[in-house]
Amino acid sequence: MAWDLLLTECRAATMEGAGDGAGYGAIEDAAIAVSGARIAWIGRRADLPKHTAKETISLGGRWVTPGLIDCHTHLVFGGDRAQEFELRLGGASYEDIAKAGGGIVSTVKATRAASEAELLESARGRLARLTAEGLTTIEIKSGYGLDLANEMKQLRVARALGRDGNAAVRTTCLAAHALPPEYAGRADAYIDLVCNDILPAVVAEGLADAVDAFSERIAFTPEQTARVFDTAKTLGLPVKLHADQLSDMGGAALAARYGALSADHIEYSAESGIAAMAASGTIAVLLPGAFYFLREKQVPPVDLLRRHKVPMAISTDSNPGSSPTLSLLLMLNMACTLFRMTPEETLAGVTRNAAAALGMGATHGMLRAGYAADLAIWDIARPAELSYWLGGNPCAGVLRAGRWVGRAFQA
Repeated sequence: MAWDLLLTECRAATMEGAGDGAGYGAIEDAAIAVSGARIAWIGRRADLPKHTAKETISLGGRWVTPGLIDCHTHLVFGGDRAQEFELRLGGASYEDIAKAGGGIVSTVKATRAASEAELLESARGRLARLTAEGLTTIEIKSGYGLDLANEMKQLRVARALGRDGNAAVRTTCLAAHALPPEYAGRADAYIDLVCNDILPAVVAEGLADAVDAFSERIAFTPEQTARVFDTAKTLGLPVKLHADQLSDMGGAALAARYGALSADHIEYSAESGIAAMAASGTIAVLLPGAFYFLREKQVPPVDLLRRHKVPMAISTDSNPGSSPTLSLLLMLNMACTLFRMTPEETLAGVTRNAAAALGMGATHGMLRAGYAADLAIWDIARPAELSYWLGGNPCAGVLRAGRWVGRAFQA
């Protein structure tokens, strides 16, 4: 066997079966072979087959995991909302701010005013912070344009970030995120625009991998969301849903009815909705950063998700209003401390389950022969440390599609 790269003297958290008490799918004293952009072989170093390798690197006992995956972000936007943070600390609620013209609509104004180059520069800086912590794949939503030109502008920027090569980028059209000011009182007319103009144009330009919507009292009704999803399905795009974040509007069940890749937030989802997700294979994406930043009280139904065997993904929800975070590792700790998840569940939540939430479960999220050679290398004694430490960054190296994008140790 001829390989491009062989990593030896490492411990591998393969994440095969992880999240179900499988102990991270760990291999002690492992070796990992890479050919091109794929993992060619992985196993115990003692079982290495006869081979040649262009380069062999000892990792000195470091841990290797799949590259981390952030499966729900709003990374491309203009401005910030630090002022709203102060208002919330003074007692205003998320809904109060939104109804007064703040919230998502204020970011829409700043995003529309920003040039494509300005959006790309600011988003690159945010993405660099995430990739430095072992991230190799990220989902980026639109939803701050809310008209044809600006939704496409956001998605073009997201595609450009993917072409940089440091992370794989999956794009999601979230035009049904909020009602733009020019459509005040005319929500159905705006949904007409989304279905008849925005989504077809986005698909024609190849700018989106999925479609999302925000179904909530301050956003769109289940009926309006269903119209968006019907259009997405006609256009051949899978769907995702911001579901049941602030109230139980049946979002989890709606997502399941459309075979959604994921239902995200789901703090208020009823057991019937969770059971429907289990039957449809819809992943639960939990967003502890937004829960923390908004000082919410309703914890996602983690016990119900476990009981119904619904896979749980974890994400930053990185956005300027409700989760201004640039650390996926911090989300692991928050998921443990706020949602009472285990370290094993949270690491599965940013690897194998996050990959499934993006429709990438057959190629990403595990260390397995044939899978993408997306690896994160860690200076830790055990995988639980990734959700244990508050601050600091133990990432010693990142391999993305078989190419080093960061390495802090000598070969």
